[in-house]
Amino acid sequence: MADTTARIVTLRAAGTAFVLELTEPVPRVLHWGKDLGDLSTADLAALALTAEPAVLNNAVDIPRRYTIWPTEADGWAGTPAHNGHVDGGSAAPRLTTTGMSLREDPEGGGELTVSLTEGAAGLDIAVTYRLDPSGVLAVHAGITRHTTADPAPYDLAQATVWLPLPRRAGEILDFTGKWSRERSPQRRPVGFGTHAREVRRGKPGLDSPYLVAVGVPGFGFRDGEVWGLHVAWSGDQRYLVERLPEGAGSHTAVLGGGELLRAGEIRLAPGESYQTPVCHYAWSGAGLDGLAERFHTLLRARPSHPRRPRPVILNSWEAVYFDHDLDHLLRLVDRAAEVGVERFVLDDGWFRGRRSDHAGLGDWTVDPKVWPGGLTPLVDHVRSLGMEFGLWFEPEMVNLDSDLAREHPEWVLGPAAGLGPTARHQYALDLSQPGLAAYLLDALDTLITRYGIAYLKWDHNRELYEAVHGPGDRPAGHAQVVALYRLLDALKERHPALEIESCASGGGRVDLGILARTDRVWASDCNDPVERQSIQRWTGQLLPPELVGAHVGATPSHTTARVSSDAFRMATALFGHAGIEQDLTRCTPEEIARLGAWTALYRELRPLLHGGRTVRADLPDDATLLHGVVAHDGTAAVYCWARVATSSEGQSGRVQFPGLDVAHPYEVRVRTDLGLPSFHQTSGPAWLPAAIDGWLPLPGAVLASAGLPMPQLNPEQALLIEVRRAG
Repeated sequence: MADTTARIVTLRAAGTAFVLELTEPVPRVLHWGKDLGDLSTADLAALALTAEPAVLNNAVDIPRRYTIWPTEADGWAGTPAHNGHVDGGSAAPRLTTTGMSLREDPEGGGELTVSLTEGAAGLDIAVTYRLDPSGVLAVHAGITRHTTADPAPYDLAQATVWLPLPRRAGEILDFTGKWSRERSPQRRPVGFGTHAREVRRGKPGLDSPYLVAVGVPGFGFRDGEVWGLHVAWSGDQRYLVERLPEGAGSHTAVLGGGELLRAGEIRLAPGESYQTPVCHYAWSGAGLDGLAERFHTLLRARPSHPRRPRPVILNSWEAVYFDHDLDHLLRLVDRAAEVGVERFVLDDGWFRGRRSDHAGLGDWTVDPKVWPGGLTPLVDHVRSLGMEFGLWFEPEMVNLDSDLAREHPEWVLGPAAGLGPTARHQYALDLSQPGLAAYLLDALDTLITRYGIAYLKWDHNRELYEAVHGPGDRPAGHAQVVALYRLLDALKERHPALEIESCASGGGRVDLGILARTDRVWASDCNDPVERQSIQRWTGQLLPPELVGAHVGATPSHTTARVSSDAFRMATALFGHAGIEQDLTRCTPEEIARLGAWTALYRELRPLLHGGRTVRADLPDDATLLHGVVAHDGTAAVYCWARVATSSEGQSGRVQFPGLDVAHPYEVRVRTDLGLPSFHQTSGPAWLPAAIDGWLPLPGAVLASAGLPMPQLNPEQALLIEVRRAG
């Protein structure tokens, strides 16, 4: 049993440590990052002593301590952990500690909860730190109003959980993007003031910060200390990196996050509570790959994580769009089975009145004009060929040209003065309305039960503006997310084996809040392999490949009109939960044969791709990429050497293969299942022909330390390289 009377508490797991001191009136974090080892009482006392900073000129007359719940009462001039008021008053919170509970995990880590109270506004605040065996630290807080407090509501303006950063964490990496180019990285130095990323789209959005990493300047995939944060919330969000000239106690900067709250959104009457989203923090001493490995380990350990092999999918959208002709779809199913598809998904266009995106959303019954026999003829044919059946929905949205909108206009989310402009000709529904929630659950349940649906593609094709509801146009963003989670949970309770994909105009809702209730995400509506190389590369910073949909699209690309080889499209889609998004009835026999070879390769490599460590090489030329997956025991690996554009350099030089052990011998071969890429060279490096012909023995020191000179590829080409440990 842990000693809950200790003044300094340490949680340790997977090379990470979190050390908290129970100072008065509010505790402080002494250390978060690399494990400091098994510290004695004297060692911990020394850590606390050295955490005391200097008292600066023209400053508060005591050493500043950056507490776990910083406010102005601590002399903190940055963003407070929370702020709000009661009828315009009680706006200067002063907190005291009322208790602490600690539960240690025998596998490493544990959970620590610190209880605080604030008298003026009548608040109890419980801050919980859960260090997972993966080394990921989950932080969240609950804010509860005393039952005996002033009956006037407490208006909570914001609540943010924070952890401190050391001085050497001097560079920020986060993400932005747009439709068809999600998770585009951007870097900047940590400066004085606040670096804030706020999401006001009702979902994380196509320009989502996604994950904020702060590290030593120049940190890369393989090197450098990095501290990262992901906010597990599927609505409006805030990420902040803050640095003040006077620092933050013995630290110099802080990293925080939470839900972005609208004015008046959270009003706590006595007895009511607000729970912040879980913020997942992680530290790595081995660059971004080390950070990604922690998150991947965390996700793979979840009881809800998909355990069975991830089936090859064919999604019908780019094959037929809204043209739901049964004979054509049956031929498509036949071709899908021929190439080795294991799950067939019917996309948008099957429900009543849905001949375009102008009408029908909300009327979740099969259109009898297009499907006079219901979906049964298609579903039966899919199953007769050994495939699962999946179906597209967009339950949170409505077209005004629908029976649902005509019968229940009060269910449409928007201000009383009138709705604003449509987006994709649709509006959002107010999921917090019990009648609507019951209707949606019943409609989904009925179709899943009738057709034995194994998989839902759950879409969300617009951002939420003026998301208000009820008397007085109260902000609805928080309630919308809570209601969404409740609907998903209820559906999963009724259908435990059902798999759900989170799709939101492509990759607009990719977060660990939605993934606590779904089984994969659609990384982007863009299947262009050049764009996908980057999108999947950075989506993998948080998610393992088996949770990321990656499909082979047609050429030219639906979203970019780029023409690319099928080999490059297939090599790119291999590194995810693989699928196909094109009309196979138009493919030549040669194209069908190559797709069949690709699905066979995917099934062969699937245990490695969906169970190993994701690795990415740091290369000076952005036009070339080397990424792969390495088995945790180091016995096998598969890499993709890709070129997305031309370069001024003629040679790559020696390129190190990340993740391999320099002390072991290996064998290397080029996989030619998809054919060889187009080369930009007269002849390749000397090792290449032998690796094409069969297994080439190479020592780990050469592969992982010295590196190999890589072949020169033409743009939009990829080479697949397999590695196995020899002996």
